[in-house]
Amino acid sequence: MEEQLRDDEIEIDLLEIFHALWRKAWLIILCLIGGAVIAGAATKFLMVPQYTSSSMIYILTKTTSVTSLADIQMGTQLTVDFETLATSRPVVTAVIDELNLDATYEELVGTITINNPADTRILKISVENPDPELAKDIANAMADATADRVAEVMSTDKPSIVEDAVVSENPSSPSLKKNIAIGGLLAAFLAAAVIIVMLLLDDTLKTEEDIKKYLELNTLAMIPLEEGESAVKKQHMEKSGHEKKKKRRKSGASQTHKK
Repeated sequence: MEEQLRDDEIEIDLLEIFHALWRKAWLIILCLIGGAVIAGAATKFLMVPQYTSSSMIYILTKTTSVTSLADIQMGTQLTVDFETLATSRPVVTAVIDELNLDATYEELVGTITINNPADTRILKISVENPDPELAKDIANAMADATADRVAEVMSTDKPSIVEDAVVSENPSSPSLKKNIAIGGLLAAFLAAAVIIVMLLLDDTLKTEEDIKKYLELNTLAMIPLEEGESAVKKQHMEKSGHEKKKKRRKSGASQTHKK
């Protein structure tokens, strides 16, 4: 029995929250639109667009054939070695010196991403930079420096360049649509959270159901308000009515005394 009552209370609370959110739906929608506009404006005017260019290297060299399963497995294992060598200090430093970049090793490594597409023996080197032309140059220089370093360290032929990087016409980040969606949803969520918190902190009794629920008392009588009439206004009218009645009684009493 107690569990059933507890479930009923939880259900009523959820309904109260739902009705509170429904009554303030206009505010949530307004916050959604406002958050989306602010996020879009911040993305458009405050964030610096980044461009990404990619070059690719073939893992297997001329001395490694693909005539056997062992050769294929070796090519797959070499991928991990190539990924490590691509971001090693000698390779990155060589690119900085070649292009005369005003960046440290740590700064340049933070803009480089090394990927190995699934089921391939190709190494993809991607570089992100605010300058699309510079991003292309760094990606191509990274591919050449990586191939040279692999040939030097592994005492093998230089890996082949599969594809040179090209200038990206469209920025890869930030995403305007994604930021607008995130900004709008975040603002709407915060508005809903504020409404729920205010509802939970509001301990005033407003209805007959509130008295029965929280005080466990039965309501004996209710004073209805006319449509469009507030409680303060009604109280003021009742007070004015009592004062008028008192004046009439005093006036009647004085006339009687004179007679």
